[in-house]
Amino acid sequence: MTNNIKQIAKAAEVEERQSALLSNAAAIQALASAVEGTLGPKGLDCMLVDRLGDVTITNDGSAILDKIDINHPAARMLVRAAKAQEEEVGDGTTTATILASALIAQAANHIGKGVPVTKVIEGIGLGTREAASFIEEQSVGIQDLTDPMLRRAALISGRGNEDIADLVVKAAQMVGIEKLLDPGFRLSGAIVAEEGAANEVFNGLIIDKEPMNKQMPRDLRDVRVMIVDDALEPEKMEDEAMRSESGFARYAQHQDEFAESLRRIPELGVRFVAVAKGIHDTAEEALTEAGVMAVRRVSSRDIARLAEHTGARPIKRSGLKKDTDELAKFVGSCLRVYQDERLEHVRIVGGTGKPAATILVGASTREVRDERERIAQDAAAAAQAAVRGGVVAGGGAVEIGAARNVQRLRENVKGMAAYGVDCVEEALKRPLAQIVANAGFNPLEKVEDVISAQSEHGNLCLAVDCDDGAVSDMMKAGVVDPTAVKLHALKAAAEIADAVLRINTIIRKRSDADTGNTNDAP
Repeated sequence: MTNNIKQIAKAAEVEERQSALLSNAAAIQALASAVEGTLGPKGLDCMLVDRLGDVTITNDGSAILDKIDINHPAARMLVRAAKAQEEEVGDGTTTATILASALIAQAANHIGKGVPVTKVIEGIGLGTREAASFIEEQSVGIQDLTDPMLRRAALISGRGNEDIADLVVKAAQMVGIEKLLDPGFRLSGAIVAEEGAANEVFNGLIIDKEPMNKQMPRDLRDVRVMIVDDALEPEKMEDEAMRSESGFARYAQHQDEFAESLRRIPELGVRFVAVAKGIHDTAEEALTEAGVMAVRRVSSRDIARLAEHTGARPIKRSGLKKDTDELAKFVGSCLRVYQDERLEHVRIVGGTGKPAATILVGASTREVRDERERIAQDAAAAAQAAVRGGVVAGGGAVEIGAARNVQRLRENVKGMAAYGVDCVEEALKRPLAQIVANAGFNPLEKVEDVISAQSEHGNLCLAVDCDDGAVSDMMKAGVVDPTAVKLHALKAAAEIADAVLRINTIIRKRSDADTGNTNDAP
């Protein structure tokens, strides 16, 4: 009787574990299904509609995952991993999602047949490390910023938009290789998309603000620049303090000091002032009379970029009390500051600090603008990633080569961990399979054709031309992807698979609201 109870309990435990795994695998698969149709040159768009009927049409996997309505906890884990991929290398979220889904689906199949979870996880670790090592070996470095592969990487990631690829390469050349290699710099941050604008790249910045009033100058040359990382207004005093004679005297002193600070600004030759917070009416009037252009409530990001480009050092309100010689050390300069009245922004051009390329992408409507901005950001991220880590053959070629390498590893893996290696091999075939499926070809047939061709010709760059279905050399065709994108997608997929497979059961937590004061709980 006791043995029967133990067997029943054991069976229930196994069933609960299987139920949790199948639930999580189904959620991951559903999420992958939402983005897999966008992969490759023939991928289609996805329409996202919010509760108010606002429509977003996009081919960008990251944008879809960011906006999709998700409730399942495992799916949310995948979305967070995809966002990490986007933040790290700026592209490859769809690939990471498809790889993760394939890994988990294959693993669930083996686990359902009795393979221990820990062995599957062990094998996935072995397989992904082997695949990552292979991809790194295939990487081809970008020689310099005139290397044609740089433009090809931008073009492929930019979904074939020639104009955007040209803008990105020009901007990369403008900022220089040293800046592109800086870990804190993101070329994708230089993208500005505007309705009705013409495509343009220039050495400078766009601040999405306008001068405070129409009496301020609209176009300045050889400009000295001041940045106030504070409010440009007198120090405030409490109403209580104003009721005493000494308090009123302090108030008058603050007003005089503020007026003196304002006089120093034009004395230094400053003609453009960017302020992080508000500007007092008195300051606005004084700056207008002095022929100074001022913009207010400038974002911290724009403050930092403006400081770097013009060489100006941000100063606090209290710092304006310094004498003129000291204040001069905080002033930067640029060739031109002017307002684009049609596009309603201010441009700062030719700063004497570090180069700052701005990529202005034109569009006809808001929806087109948003999508072209996403495309340009992907292209810029891909170009920068290519400079940092080189490129590999795209179109699913490098994954097929990695899958063949993992298959050879499998022959030397003993025990049930080999099933986990099998999961990696099958998952690596999924990007090519999805690319050709989206192009209208039979994925099973084309994947086998590529495997056979790579083996026969010893060429690891072979994949499928999505125009005619023929097997061709992706490197020669200029179909390349940044190495970092492939490596990070593989890593993210393996980490998500590991996390999902380790989940033994799903339990709904009780909220604090259900339990009252949790501090009194035993």
